[in-house]
Parts: sequence; structure tokens; C-alpha cells
Amino acid sequence: ADRGPMSEQGEAAPVVETPAGGMDLITALKEVIKKSMINDGLARGLHESVKALEKRHASLCVLASNCTEASYIQLIEALCTEHSVNLIKVADQMELGEWAGLCKYDAEGNARGIVKCSCAVIKDYGEDSEALNVLLDHFKNQA
Repeated sequence: ADRGPMSEQGEAAPVVETPAGGMDLITALKEVIKKSMINDGLARGLHESVKALEKRHASLCVLASNCTEASYIQLIEALCTEHSVNLIKVADQMELGEWAGLCKYDAEGNARGIVKCSCAVIKDYGEDSEALNVLLDHFKNQA
């Protein structure tokens, strides 16, 4: 399982042990993104993300590791560092696009026509949940 998220410094984060609650970091991240999207607190894509970071509305930034544009990654990482926003990297743009709601679902509930998303910023977590606590604990332990 070496596809773990990346830390802010760009090194691979240690493989996250599943806590007693039974939720790993990626599952928690998916749930937090979903709740954020429901509460209209999710900025998707470079333009929306940069606006949220610049206005200091960002609580958490999610960046896809397989983004091909180096300047894109540098910009997002620099803004996160400058404004002290937690940054978490996920493996795939398609996954992030699906989590951020950039797709349609067919009758069986399978995602269709997923649009790639290299960056998403959570402006509003929505509600407190176990998933949010798992994420916040992860960043607390990194500090």
C-alpha cells in the first residue's frame, strides 16, 4: 500500500494505521469532502481553489499527486504554506474528481463520465463527524 497520501513536505506520509474507530485517512477524507460539498463549502479546480486560498477561506487543500503541470503543484503548495493551510495529497485526479462530485451516477450507482480534478479546497467542513476528527488528528500528529 505505497499509494498513501503525501505530507506537506512532499515525502510519502507513513501508511496510516486504521484507528480503533475503523476509519482510515482516505475514507475519512472522502466523507469530509462529501459533507463539505453538501454544505456548499468545496472549491474545485485551480481557479476556485486559488481564490479560496487567497481570501483565506480555506480549511484544507487536497491535491492530486499525478497532476502533470509542475507550476500548478508549485502554486498550490506555495499558497498552502503561505496561508498555513493543511495540504493532503491523493493518488489520482480521477478519484478526486469523483469525490468532488464531478461525475454522473448511473442506475447501479456507478460513477460515469468522471472529470479529472487536480485540486479541491474545503472552505467549510459542514458538520462535525468522526471522519473530520480522524483528519484533524492526522494533521495534529504531523505537527
